[in-house]
Amino acid sequence: MLANVSKKFSPVLITVGFFLFWEIACVVFQIDRFILPRPSEVAVELVSQFQALWLNSVFTFYTTLAGFAVAVVVGVFLGMLVGAMPSVYRGLYPIMVGLNSIPKVAIVPILVIWFGIGMMPAILTAFSIAFFPIMVNVATGLATIEPELQDVLRALGASRWQILRKVGLPRAMPFLFASLKVAITLAFIGSVVAETVASDRGIGYLMMSASARFDVPLVFAGLFVIAIMGVVMYELFAYVERRMTFWATRSSNAVS
Repeated sequence: MLANVSKKFSPVLITVGFFLFWEIACVVFQIDRFILPRPSEVAVELVSQFQALWLNSVFTFYTTLAGFAVAVVVGVFLGMLVGAMPSVYRGLYPIMVGLNSIPKVAIVPILVIWFGIGMMPAILTAFSIAFFPIMVNVATGLATIEPELQDVLRALGASRWQILRKVGLPRAMPFLFASLKVAITLAFIGSVVAETVASDRGIGYLMMSASARFDVPLVFAGLFVIAIMGVVMYELFAYVERRMTFWATRSSNAVS
């Protein structure tokens, strides 16, 4: 019983302890709010700037989800092609690796030239940074189908599509949800990076404006908002994963 309670509340206790240590350290070492604001000062900023934070966070959340949705569609489709067809793997995978190696902040100016300042660069940056882990994990899940099992299914008259649909896709589900939890946090990074360079709205734009005014507590308030949105979306996908892949073998200490 005690172990269950400790497991349930330990994240909250650790988080509270972290912020308490942060607060005490700033007071004891007399760290200026310009360098590192105390959590209490950030909380005051969250309340006083609630409307601006809310409006900009809604914009960031929308662009992130839009880019993430496109990343899921493209990532699953390419993952199926790469994982199911060796010829596609040999031709397409090196290109995808090369494109993913390009720093995403470097492509934002190009997106601005193509689409102008606004929502589209943020959506495309979120997509570009989120689709690769989805593609890799789906392809990995499909690649785990044993050749012997495929031979047996073919001998029983199953087509490649039937093997993919009835065996490959269920086998890839745990890999897919693992990638979704990673990709949604990366999508937030992509959106915010684009907003700091090429947007007139969003948390990234708000943080850049605040840093230009040396309003460091507001910058940290923006970071807190991004972190909260990321944690909420991560936990949402972790919950859906537990509901959809309950059949997968998981140890009691597995990370959700």
